[in-house]
Amino acid sequence: MMKNNDQKPDFLFDNVNYKYLLLGIAVITIGFILMSGGGSNNPKVFNEDVFNFRRIQLAPTVVLIGFGITIYSIFKKSK
Repeated sequence: MMKNNDQKPDFLFDNVNYKYLLLGIAVITIGFILMSGGGSNNPKVFNEDVFNFRRIQLAPTVVLIGFGITIYSIFKKSK
């Protein structure tokens, strides 16, 4: 005879953890998009846009915040 198991599968995280994880990944992606660009068509011409505020300070801060959100989503206790 076959037994019918009506148990729900046990997931590692809750639904809230996955939402925080996706939010963290989205913030990391936004940070990397902020870092991109600033190239020059002519390799003999130096482009000062490489050292602007967005690429040097804002983008790495956004990426670190994203990593913090991701780590929080991993360590958040399930109910």
